[in-house]
Amino acid sequence: MPPTVEMRASLIIVTYNNHSQIEACLRSVLPSLSPADELIVVDNASEDGTAALVEAAFPQLQVLRASRNLGFGGGNNLGARQARGEFLAFLNPDTTVELGWLDALVRTLQTHPQAGMATAKILLLDDPEQINTCGNEMHISGLTLCRGMGQPRGAYPDLDEVGAVSGAAFAMRRALFERLGGFDESFFMYMEDTDLSLRARLAGWRILYAPEAIVYHEYRLTFGPNKTYYQERNRYWMLLRTFRKRTLAALLPALLLAELVTWGFVVLRERRNWGNKVRAYRAIVREQTALKRARQACQALRRVSDSQLLAQAHFRLGYEQTGAGLLPSMAHWVFDPLFWLAKKFAQGTSKLLCA
Repeated sequence: MPPTVEMRASLIIVTYNNHSQIEACLRSVLPSLSPADELIVVDNASEDGTAALVEAAFPQLQVLRASRNLGFGGGNNLGARQARGEFLAFLNPDTTVELGWLDALVRTLQTHPQAGMATAKILLLDDPEQINTCGNEMHISGLTLCRGMGQPRGAYPDLDEVGAVSGAAFAMRRALFERLGGFDESFFMYMEDTDLSLRARLAGWRILYAPEAIVYHEYRLTFGPNKTYYQERNRYWMLLRTFRKRTLAALLPALLLAELVTWGFVVLRERRNWGNKVRAYRAIVREQTALKRARQACQALRRVSDSQLLAQAHFRLGYEQTGAGLLPSMAHWVFDPLFWLAKKFAQGTSKLLCA
């Protein structure tokens, strides 16, 4: 049984080898908490003394030590099981916050009863005048990109509905989190925030961007040895369990175009790890039994049609977020019209099939 709800908000921060970042994060966070809020730090078996640092510097905090690295989703789920708040907030350990950021997220949910999740305005810690993301945008293929990346701080000043939260800083209703079953721990890392957001939208909830919730994020585009594997495996898993089979068939042109884009990216930027794409395909084939169960659980949440979900999806990809030069412009010129047609086809077909 979950603990009794007694608090306004429970803030959960999952750490893994964040010794150099966590103290600054916590010192910025603590003044923003009210007496009705609690802070839970989950350490995913760090090897650099992160947990010991937090316990020594902040003895008033609750630190949950996982016996192994549970991943982003698993760590947050562990924290959520101990939380007592009506709202759950999630924050990356490589962030700092402005006063009022949590109040803004909670207030957004309190004043918009149809909103299940609220995401912050996230600026670059190393360049606070530039946006990291103002909510995330989900592409028709499931690829997800930062909304407003690189734009000036003053952009996106208004409350808005978005396709997905950024896992770096967001809040949601605890009751919704529990109904969705929390984060999918099989993802381990990457795409967990998009998947949770898509399931919330499938269940009929809106996702809002709260511009008054200001967070600074130490963000750098990096390419670890397994990043492509997890991103692609998790993207396929998310799509296959969320959309009806007939919608997936209608999405096939968009998904094939996305394969050209992702394989092109691998060849240009991840050539040493090209096998990760193949590993992702194999994982989906190997996990069919688990995927079938996940589909059943996901479809039980359904309150909106696939065509409604597709209406919020974007057809443009932010190729410039992966690098500058002529290539991103050429990619827009080639792929934007094709993805636009693919989206129209998928939407039209989905509406006909659901009629």
